[in-house]
Amino acid sequence: MRMENPDRNRSQPWYSRMLDHIPAGQIGRYLAVGAWNTVFGYGMFAAFTAVLDRRLRYGYVLATLLSSFVGITVAFLGYKWFVFRTKGNYWSEWARCVAVYGVGIAITTALLPIVVESLRHAAGIDRSAPYIGGALLTGLGIIYNFFGHRNFSFRQNVKPQDGA
Repeated sequence: MRMENPDRNRSQPWYSRMLDHIPAGQIGRYLAVGAWNTVFGYGMFAAFTAVLDRRLRYGYVLATLLSSFVGITVAFLGYKWFVFRTKGNYWSEWARCVAVYGVGIAITTALLPIVVESLRHAAGIDRSAPYIGGALLTGLGIIYNFFGHRNFSFRQNVKPQDGA
């Protein structure tokens, strides 16, 4: 059993200590799957919108729901197979994945008006405040989703091996 030197850990930068327990390559794989899913999810939204807007007055609303369901499912499979590499438990992990996304969406929805108004008042930004606020919260969402999926959706009872 290897003993850690507590003084060595304190001398490392905070971000290094935070990332030490994450297997090599996992964050890169997470970002790659996330980039793919962003492109795929938006493509699905555009395709569903193109089909449904011709038939329904607010077809884009149904397109959002359908593309979200497909996008979350595709993201789930990417995370399961390529990022966290878990076996079995498809239904329970998918439900937990949906829960992580749902909580993240709720948090973002609650924080966005606060961030936007803060940017407007503190930084004097007006028209671009929603876009900057959305981008800031997207960055926080990426971090939240990674740890939510790693520690909840795809948690494993055994410690992953190095290089996993």
